[in-house]
Amino acid sequence: MPFRTSGELCYYLFDSLESGVIHAVFARRGGVSPEPWASLNMGGSVGDEKSRVLENRRRAVSALGLSSSSVYDVWQVHGNEVAIADAPRPPETPYRQADIILTDKPGVILLMRFADCVPILLHDPVRKVVGLAHAGWLGTVKGTVRVAVEAMQNRYHSDPGDILAAIGPSIGPDHYEVGPDVVIQVQQAFRESPEKFLTVRDGHMFFNLWEANRKHLELAGVRTTEIAGLCTACHTDDWFSHRAEKGRTGRFGAVIALA
Repeated sequence: MPFRTSGELCYYLFDSLESGVIHAVFARRGGVSPEPWASLNMGGSVGDEKSRVLENRRRAVSALGLSSSSVYDVWQVHGNEVAIADAPRPPETPYRQADIILTDKPGVILLMRFADCVPILLHDPVRKVVGLAHAGWLGTVKGTVRVAVEAMQNRYHSDPGDILAAIGPSIGPDHYEVGPDVVIQVQQAFRESPEKFLTVRDGHMFFNLWEANRKHLELAGVRTTEIAGLCTACHTDDWFSHRAEKGRTGRFGAVIALA
């Protein structure tokens, strides 16, 4: 089963990442935050109180048998900068701005936050490296996940063919309507076949973030990509969705660590 529970908490697991890593994409239930962040909000920049966010994060990692003191997280900025996590981030240390985190250290838990953007979990079982990437429409057209794979090659000598990739819950192709400015950038990013990722319906254009990021991974040499296929905008009882909830919502967490 892709979903597991721990008390009131519920989280999604990928079959392809069952060996060698600890990972989860946490649904929004089981936390302490009130509306509009109810309830397992891990986003510290959406108006929720810091104490509640920290308690939610503690509950999430504890459900996996881990400690929140082992977490490395970043300030996500819709770019393609890479952060190398050789140790957890001390709470008093400022966040680094990045949308990719990599580590080969078993004692470090990588954490990112989402509410429609695409979580991409990466594992190289040969070189024993894990990574997390955050890709909204801008990160997708920038090829953030390809940059992540290239960084794994350069830093850890990973063979892309060994890397296992997993695309987590995020806004799906039937709900992600985009405007002409985004369409132009998608066409520029995927010059050979942009129509594979853009669909016109009733005069509106929709962007398939799942397939676009899967294509980036394929072009980077990754042979195994598992897609959760869960739309955050369709299932706001399980997931935070910035688009469906008109910006008044929280952020769910995705974590990965070497076992």
